[in-house]
Amino acid sequence: MTCWAIIPVKASPESKSRLAGVLDAPARAALVDAMLARVLDAAHGARNIARICLLGTPRGAVPRNITVLDEPGGGLNAAVTAALAQAANQNATRAIFIHGDLPQVTARDLELLAAAPASEIAIAPDRHGTGTNAISLPLPEAKDFSFAFGPDSFARHNAEAARLGLKLEEIHSLGLARDIDEPEDLADAADLLKPGG
Repeated sequence: MTCWAIIPVKASPESKSRLAGVLDAPARAALVDAMLARVLDAAHGARNIARICLLGTPRGAVPRNITVLDEPGGGLNAAVTAALAQAANQNATRAIFIHGDLPQVTARDLELLAAAPASEIAIAPDRHGTGTNAISLPLPEAKDFSFAFGPDSFARHNAEAARLGLKLEEIHSLGLARDIDEPEDLADAADLLKPGG
């Protein structure tokens, strides 16, 4: 089995603008970088992930064992669709798409996503049960999956699995559910907000 972990990155200074009332721009940028590093560490620790990809233009140097995939423009859904096609064309058997703002994610969380049964989609909802923080797609069965990141993506992705006739498994864990969008979420990233965190 060849499983890719694909992590979309936002290099823009407007990242996490909803946190602007409590964190200035440099602090937000540092938090975004720290959370991405945490997700990359989890992906490196996952024993059943063969390839780690960043989707978009990251800030700073990228380790040689990470592939950078070009973002074609058109927003997140267009970008992940292009990345899914690239994984399928290179004979990956599964592609996991995971957001880079999960400060408590672990290698075990990603192993669960990668270990979904063949021909089955695994999806990790956010803490509210409305968004999608990670989705694991079998290939080639889900090569035509239509992404719907944005409002109510969890329900939309469930409907898309049904459209494709693929079983769906929900993965519930604190590490996958707790993304950082609003000031009240910052408690989950407290260790990353400390100096040297």
